[in-house]
Amino acid sequence: MKVRTRVRPRPLPARRESDRQDTRRRLLETAGEVFAERGVDGATGLEICQRASVNSAAVNYYFGGIEGLYEAVLIEARSRAPSLEAVSAVMAEYTDARARLRAIIGLVIGVLTGPPAHSWILRILMREAVSPSPAFERLIVEAEGLPKLRMFKAIIAEIMDLPDDHPAVAQGCISVFAPCTLMLIGERRILERAYPDLDLGPSGAPMLVDRMVAFALGGLAGMAEAGAAKVAGYDEIAPRPPLR
Repeated sequence: MKVRTRVRPRPLPARRESDRQDTRRRLLETAGEVFAERGVDGATGLEICQRASVNSAAVNYYFGGIEGLYEAVLIEARSRAPSLEAVSAVMAEYTDARARLRAIIGLVIGVLTGPPAHSWILRILMREAVSPSPAFERLIVEAEGLPKLRMFKAIIAEIMDLPDDHPAVAQGCISVFAPCTLMLIGERRILERAYPDLDLGPSGAPMLVDRMVAFALGGLAGMAEAGAAKVAGYDEIAPRPPLR
């Protein structure tokens, strides 16, 4: 009886394997940009392959389909976004809650005003925060998202001088991130056409951070005053004189 021996597949030549990895990386980068622009429901494998200049069957070949590609993009975004440990380390550098808030806003604005190819990471995560997919909840929310949000909530509570569980603190978190959400979801080209005098490049980042921090702190101060008045038993606070 002739015994068959199992033939091991030959390893791919180094150049061929390098080409495969390059194609996969291009697909991931291009898919990240397309998903950030259109969302997962508005993107197609054909468009991604055309923009990446690869064979139209590449999405199926490398990722098993559009869903597998989207999950790979989310994993890539998670790996590039600041980890929970990294954010904790940055926050440990500052003792003042306002300085911590500035550091967080600066981190977001730094990514958004950087090269468009890099900004898809936060934009796709913010899209998911607005309309989460099962993959997003499984891969990111439980492990990274909720702990980071709790850290942010503690910073806002300290700034407002209110308990963490006060309703005004949750409202303050939403108010602070609302402008960031617009920039994260909005296409940069559209924002530049709508606001041509607004510098959304790296040179404009410091001014954007200053303005957004001032906006956030002003709003939090007003909300904290209203929240404290509620705690004291007053439904309304006396109107302030107009700013001059």
